[in-house]
Amino acid sequence: MIARYAIVFFFVMGLVVAPLVFALLCRWLAPRRVWRKAAVACTLIIWALVGYGTLVGFAKLEVRECEYASADLPQAFDGYRIVHFSDAHVGTLEGWRKWMLQRAIDTINSLRPDAIVFTGDLENLHPDELKEQAAVLRQLHAKDGVFSVLGNHDYPTYLDLNEVSKERLVKLTTQYERDMGWQLLLNEHKVIRRDSDSIVIAGMENWGNLKRMPRRGDVKKTMEGVSPSSFVVMLQHDPTAWRNKIVPECHAQLTLSGHTHGGQFSVFGWSPASFTYDVWGGWDHEGERAMFVSTGLGALIPFRLNMPGEIVVMTLKRKY
Repeated sequence: MIARYAIVFFFVMGLVVAPLVFALLCRWLAPRRVWRKAAVACTLIIWALVGYGTLVGFAKLEVRECEYASADLPQAFDGYRIVHFSDAHVGTLEGWRKWMLQRAIDTINSLRPDAIVFTGDLENLHPDELKEQAAVLRQLHAKDGVFSVLGNHDYPTYLDLNEVSKERLVKLTTQYERDMGWQLLLNEHKVIRRDSDSIVIAGMENWGNLKRMPRRGDVKKTMEGVSPSSFVVMLQHDPTAWRNKIVPECHAQLTLSGHTHGGQFSVFGWSPASFTYDVWGGWDHEGERAMFVSTGLGALIPFRLNMPGEIVVMTLKRKY
């Protein structure tokens, strides 16, 4: 399956296939006397971009400050700081890249969050990737804890296994996250209290509208017992679930998602993720309700160009 060989596929396409395609285009379009020079120039540019995106772009990290205001937010939570990160793909952050994960964890902790939320894709393909990284991930701490959901890569979607084996791996991933002290929400919710006020952190399992995406998300189960007057922060890995499931089936005011990686590169604000997702990064609104999509921390393929990894500080504000 392509996901298992994605890195090899990417570099073959970037370093061999793309230069060949551009060389043929140069031969076809450019004058005979210059087409070879044009082909060489295109090849060198492509190699430089692939090299930069792999060695420099993938290592970049930004902290993004955002605010969400709602009249439904209780007074005691005005100014509540949630640090949101997504798509860590720690299997790619092994070996010489391990410092990138440590930097991200140290950065998150330095932001002194009230709560930390992770919106899925902790691993690439297999929970064994978490063995080496669990000690680093366990260092995360916040006043009200670390909350997480599973992404499509956290299920054995891309492994050729029977259902029994797949469920065993999901349970192993679940155990790793909970052993790290994270509150993994599987169509569940938690209530955070400040004196007599409270908000809800709800975690919906993955639901995607694309082929082969897991569809385990159950909005009604996730919100069971939640008062319609409660302020709810919904965690969902795949942003396509927001308009398809979350908006029509519950009242969650703010949804936090990831999954898209922002296409891992952009040109003048355009990303290839726009072919697949209406919203691949940043905000989407439906009346007073909103979704924020993080472009993620890492990736299965170690490449980012003009699309750095990000950590989002989401400050909740009460609207008067």
